[in-house]
Amino acid sequence: MSLSDASRLLRDAGLPKWALLLALSTALVVFLELFALPASLLIGPMVAAIALALTVGKGKLRVPFWPLQFGQVLVGLMMARTITPDILGTMAKDAPLFLLFIFSVIAIATGLGWLLTRWQVLPGTTAVWGSSPGGASAMVIMSEAYGADARLVAFMQYLRVVFVAVGASVISRLWVAADGAEPPPLVLFPEIDWPAFASTMAFTAFCAYGVRRLRLQGGTIIVPLFLGALLQGMGLLKIELPMWLLAIAYALVGWSIGLRFTRSILKHVARALPRVSACIVLLMALCGCMAVALHVFAGIDPLTAYLATSPGGADSVAIIAASSDVDVPFVMAMQTGRFLVILMIGPMLARFIARRSGLAENPV
Repeated sequence: MSLSDASRLLRDAGLPKWALLLALSTALVVFLELFALPASLLIGPMVAAIALALTVGKGKLRVPFWPLQFGQVLVGLMMARTITPDILGTMAKDAPLFLLFIFSVIAIATGLGWLLTRWQVLPGTTAVWGSSPGGASAMVIMSEAYGADARLVAFMQYLRVVFVAVGASVISRLWVAADGAEPPPLVLFPEIDWPAFASTMAFTAFCAYGVRRLRLQGGTIIVPLFLGALLQGMGLLKIELPMWLLAIAYALVGWSIGLRFTRSILKHVARALPRVSACIVLLMALCGCMAVALHVFAGIDPLTAYLATSPGGADSVAIIAASSDVDVPFVMAMQTGRFLVILMIGPMLARFIARRSGLAENPV
């Protein structure tokens, strides 16, 4: 094979474009980390993929199926890892309080999503999934399995992540004495428990194959989340996910979303931005009112109450909570509990609103 033939094969495989995407993603992650932006490992690759898709990619690049399947399962395991005995104990002790505030936040978010759907700000049930106050990456993955536009869901979810992160920093300065604390540094290559890592990888492969074999809708998140949390709680599995592996998983998910953006999608996003932003601000304000009630009637300190009721992604809230003087188990218990509830009832809510709005929603 001549050198020219080899170069042509590489171009046909899109390798130069993948190399460009990797380089641009890395640069954006480094830039976002300078500002300690939550979810930078996901937002950076997604923005890079959008830029490539609208310029040199021309809609031809796609993340291969199995790497994406593994990446989504790893996101589910990352969520399962947060469900510890301390969090479950906190949830069990204050179950009525947790249920009241969990369902209140979900009801408010769903109501705003229904309004956006009714006003046809976004197509189909996209607004319902985009307004869901669960883990952002999980909602994006599950929304696609249930027929929503993952690109627009990602737009709503991560716009809210940024809004909530800014709001949390402002509340922290208002209610908590500034102590100069910084978010924990991003350590890509920590020490690894190799036996636990091998078990985690075997379990990841098992979940990915099982979900594909059984054709479970949204199963790449639900199966590893529930089964991983159960095995972890029984002491049968230690979930070992080094940051470099999560970075790869986040990049795969971010690329899969960003590479499907088109100019028409961006035009639609630009038109919807004012109303979507207004709904996000209103959602944050209403959740802030619930945080005040939690502080007044339950004696929870203000920042803990705000982070616990915050409609941001659980991963970004965890980063903010870790760098603040708050009750971290309480915050994560509320966030995790809401995430689990929205995982169970989210598809039903989306289908209910689809029927009431006369909009089609077909699982894929």
